[in-house]
Amino acid sequence: MIKKLLLALTVLLLTSCASVTPQDYAAEKPKLDLKEYFNGKVDAWGMIQDRSGKVTKRMYVEMTCTWVGDVGTLDERFTYADGSKETRIWTIRKTGDTYVGTAADVVGEAKGVAAGNTLRWNYVLDAKRDDGGTIHLDMDDWMWLVDEKTLINKTGYSKFGIKFGEVTIFFRKR
Repeated sequence: MIKKLLLALTVLLLTSCASVTPQDYAAEKPKLDLKEYFNGKVDAWGMIQDRSGKVTKRMYVEMTCTWVGDVGTLDERFTYADGSKETRIWTIRKTGDTYVGTAADVVGEAKGVAAGNTLRWNYVLDAKRDDGGTIHLDMDDWMWLVDEKTLINKTGYSKFGIKFGEVTIFFRKR
């Protein structure tokens, strides 16, 4: 009995240590270059789900994206299904296959690593709560370029390692 328990714990430990990285997608095409994709006008549609999978918000996002050298500005204008609006303006620096991003509600810097058709961001978001306060959430943000005009974005958000939900967004470049 103890041997079986130890074996199960060992397997659980080993599988919990393995995780997907952007390098797993290095051979995938088309290659994602944020400077290329997020340049000009981009439309996006998405949803926020709680930890049970229930959709809690739906949104449309209109983006205006510009670059000067290796520094980009992504101006995101969110309109939610309930009529509420939100703006987030990202400043992104490209440094080879990595990116660094800042925004007013991002604590410190977002760090992004690109490989193949994929980019993974990690950052802390100072997210608004329903009671008017804020909470720092750890964001694990993945992007996959499907074709030259279409990008899929899935972000898990957590606190103290506990998953609170996901954001899924589909982008379409004009």
